[in-house]
Amino acid sequence: MKLPPALIAPPLYGLYKAWCATLRYDIAGREAVDELWHARTPMVFALWHDEIFPLMHVRGDLEIVTVVSQSRDGEYLAQVLQRLGLRTARGSSSRGGVKALIGAARLMRKEGLCGCVTVDGPRGPRHKVKPGAIFLAQRARAPIVPMRMFLERAKVFERAWDRFQVPLPFSRVRVVFGAPYRLPDPEAMPLNDTAQNEGRQGADAALAAACADLEARLEGLR
Repeated sequence: MKLPPALIAPPLYGLYKAWCATLRYDIAGREAVDELWHARTPMVFALWHDEIFPLMHVRGDLEIVTVVSQSRDGEYLAQVLQRLGLRTARGSSSRGGVKALIGAARLMRKEGLCGCVTVDGPRGPRHKVKPGAIFLAQRARAPIVPMRMFLERAKVFERAWDRFQVPLPFSRVRVVFGAPYRLPDPEAMPLNDTAQNEGRQGADAALAAACADLEARLEGLR
């Protein structure tokens, strides 16, 4: 039987903080992020699921809301993230995902928070962008910031769908922020049935293009 999240979260939080404190960080491209944040402009940070481990330790003064699974395992993560100072919206691609993204967008607009999305989570395919970050950025009217974390030495979980990486203690982590960019404004909803059908096809094509563009931006970061 699994132990209650409230019992497990405190030692996990302590272990995570101690682990990340041993790492050495090289950070590139943060200037544009800081400029937007000092102007209190919410952003959506988009990254790959396997690279997320060091993220919370390098966020600085950013105030972030992130989507966490509604599962019991997600509850463990949610409680650790809350102890790290993050806000959480609960849901995933299979359970309440759209509702969670809408809730996250509402917090971004009302409280000026940034959003964070692992764009290929929660189950992959690995390094293939799903629409979550696009949806959140449109809802929150926020720019997207692609970001990567390159781990010098890491334990790679080869059997995991994402080949999740945990940096080894005292190793180096290179954090790269891409240039913030905004999505085109969504077109007005067509009025007649024919136009609506054409509009839906156009919207699907635009969404696919936005996902492909974000994927290319992520892969282009070095």
